[in-house]
Amino acid sequence: MSGAFLAGLVAGYGVAVPVGAIAVLILGLSARTSFRVGAAGALGVATADGLYAAVAVLGGAAVAGLVAPLAGPLRVAAAVVLLALAAYGAWRALRPRAATSVPGAGRGMDTPTRAYAGVLALTLLNPATVVYFAALVLGRGDAAGADPVAAALFVLGAFLASASWQLLIAGGGTLVGRVLAGPRGRLVTALLSSAIIAALAVAVLMQG
Repeated sequence: MSGAFLAGLVAGYGVAVPVGAIAVLILGLSARTSFRVGAAGALGVATADGLYAAVAVLGGAAVAGLVAPLAGPLRVAAAVVLLALAAYGAWRALRPRAATSVPGAGRGMDTPTRAYAGVLALTLLNPATVVYFAALVLGRGDAAGADPVAAALFVLGAFLASASWQLLIAGGGTLVGRVLAGPRGRLVTALLSSAIIAALAVAVLMQG
């Protein structure tokens, strides 16, 4: 059981660590309003990540029996998807680009309720997150098994990992948050995330 929870934690950090537009939005909310508002936005991100993890786990459990004869090829395919996501994340971090922003974001998010709902909606617009979790869940096979407790622990781990990281950004405010949101901070966090995802891909391949 603890293995599923730890797997969820690692998966959650893998998707949460890159500092992009949403993290910058949370930073801005905390600096401009209050920690309560920024924390509500952070929990909106964590809720979206938890929902996507749950969708991936439920989907994996639903098709686990059907794809059992293809477990080997499926594991390789999942590892390839994870490696592609890791490579894409590293490429985006290394290529020169303008500062990331969410046009119009942050306006009207001056209360915890509005911040939570607004950031949740913005985060849910990124379907790549469910692709990431689905590849990881189907590749590992353990979190997608028949045990609902293990599946719940995986989702809980992903949620807590995302929440802890986003709350760190919100709590950092204009100090830690600006360091993480700067060009060097974004580069380091993106490369760290890519390394975590690549390590997960290797772990998926070694499951067999």
